Amino acid sequence: MEKAKNAEEFIAVQRSAIAQNPECGTSHYNLAVAMLGQRNFEEAEEELRCAIECSPGLAEAYVQLGGIYLNRGDLDGCLAYNREAVKARPGFSEGYGNIGFVELQRGNIDEAITALERATHFNFRYLQAFATLANAYLMKGMIEKCIETNLKALKLEPDFAVVHNNLAIASGYRLPGKRGPRAGHRTLRQGPCAWIRSGFRDPQ
Repeated sequence: MEKAKNAEEFIAVQRSAIAQNPECGTSHYNLAVAMLGQRNFEEAEEELRCAIECSPGLAEAYVQLGGIYLNRGDLDGCLAYNREAVKARPGFSEGYGNIGFVELQRGNIDEAITALERATHFNFRYLQAFATLANAYLMKGMIEKCIETNLKALKLEPDFAVVHNNLAIASGYRLPGKRGPRAGHRTLRQGPCAWIRSGFRDPQ
């Protein structure tokens, strides 16, 4: 009950801020994130579009829109908005991570690897991106790179069960007589997608 009350108060504050300054992209964005928390996707999408109109460089807003499109099963729309995110902020690791995740879902392994390598370059603590990149390496038959990347993920989160599972599978291909996976074969479990679901922004 307390959590719901706090959410309602937060929403009221953001609506008041927008009423006083309709051009504040941050307020539109924060209201959108709150609406996503309530699974009100229609209003969230409307507020995200307002946020982008007011603040075209607000990369998080594009990522959130991509998440809405992914929820609808629209991978093309999801990919397009995450590409807009990295245009708005070229070093935005979450945007690259999501591009890589979607490209891997579509079977575009080379494109996925390129995007995920950028994601981990810009954020060396991006656990989900390392886990997904390891998957992409194995699907490409790059077993040593897969193992190396899984080990990096374990340094970030030693108890990440998905990575332990994937490391064991990849290590198995080192055994004598064991052949590597077919190109594009989905052997590993996927790490979660990287959508930003929280992290409200302070007014600028």
